Amino acid sequence: MKSLGILILLILLMVICGVFYAQYDPGQTAYDRGDYQTALKEWRSRAEQGNRLAQNSLGWLYENGHGLPQDYVLAKKWYQLSAEQGNSYAQVNLGVLYARGKGVDQDYSLAMKWYQKAAKKGDATAVYNLAGLYHDGYGVPQDYEKALALYQKGAEEGYSPAQIALGNMYLDGQGVRQDYAMALYLFKLAAEQGQADAQFNVGLMYESGKGVLKDEAIAAEWYDLSADQGQVYAQHNLASMYLNGTGIPQDYEVAFKLYTLAAKQGYPEAQNNLGLMHREGQGTSQDFQKALMWFKKAAGQGLPVAFVNIGKAYMRGEGVQEDMVTALMWLNLIVMNGSQDQIDILREAESHLPIEQVEEGQRLAKECVLKEFKGC
Repeated sequence: MKSLGILILLILLMVICGVFYAQYDPGQTAYDRGDYQTALKEWRSRAEQGNRLAQNSLGWLYENGHGLPQDYVLAKKWYQLSAEQGNSYAQVNLGVLYARGKGVDQDYSLAMKWYQKAAKKGDATAVYNLAGLYHDGYGVPQDYEKALALYQKGAEEGYSPAQIALGNMYLDGQGVRQDYAMALYLFKLAAEQGQADAQFNVGLMYESGKGVLKDEAIAAEWYDLSADQGQVYAQHNLASMYLNGTGIPQDYEVAFKLYTLAAKQGYPEAQNNLGLMHREGQGTSQDFQKALMWFKKAAGQGLPVAFVNIGKAYMRGEGVQEDMVTALMWLNLIVMNGSQDQIDILREAESHLPIEQVEEGQRLAKECVLKEFKGC
């Protein structure tokens, strides 16, 4: 009896220590303050002793290159060890590596296997990822109804990414009757949790009047919340509202700042609009060279209107020496890129130039396409 009592006491101590470690993980504390080296030391020691939580955390460090060189193969190793011990977080992380083909051959079947294991434990991310496989038809036949059911499950549990995904399905009528009001309701659930993409979606629906009476002032409020979190589309749309005084007082300086934030994230429409503000001197001093720089960044991503703006700059000699052949090159790209909106500009320019210059402009445009707009 005495030995039995000692055994029970030892078991209780192990449970207590396990709970304490789950509640206070010195590695996680170090990680949260950006001290990756201390986190690495703490997690590696425990991981090598077989602690499944530390194994998953160590895999995370390798996957993201925090405190050591990024290494997907070693990330997979530690996720696998943790996942095989039943850690649902590691099972999801391992599934993601298989789905993306990082450190392993891409294999949606294995991704699904690990997602399903975690989903059986009620892991919301696993359910969401499973839904994504059915929605996109990765590793399984595309099945909107199964995706809808899984997203619905996650949404009911308050998982914001699932609420957004389900909202998008109602918005587009995928696997369900199109319902803007339901889409808005779901976006709001996620937006009220501070989800930036959902806040943008709510703003977009108020701006367009889908599922709700059109209200540009309310749209601006939602865009503002989303833009503050760095959501690029919200930054762009809010900038346009400030530029045009739509729903809010016109303010070129604020529009310029917001376009700059979105442009620096690589959004081509924002880059083009920032170029226009530099060209017109709105919210900043007029600067044709900076305008041309931003137009070219947008053009490098294939934005047709940026081709037009660059062509106009060369025609007028704005920020660059006047050059009609180069102007024709950029204007020809409008046609080659499939946009017919401003083809009249090209035809008008060609009508005043010798055929040799017209043909040279066409030749340069073809070369530019082959170079994928780099160095044009």
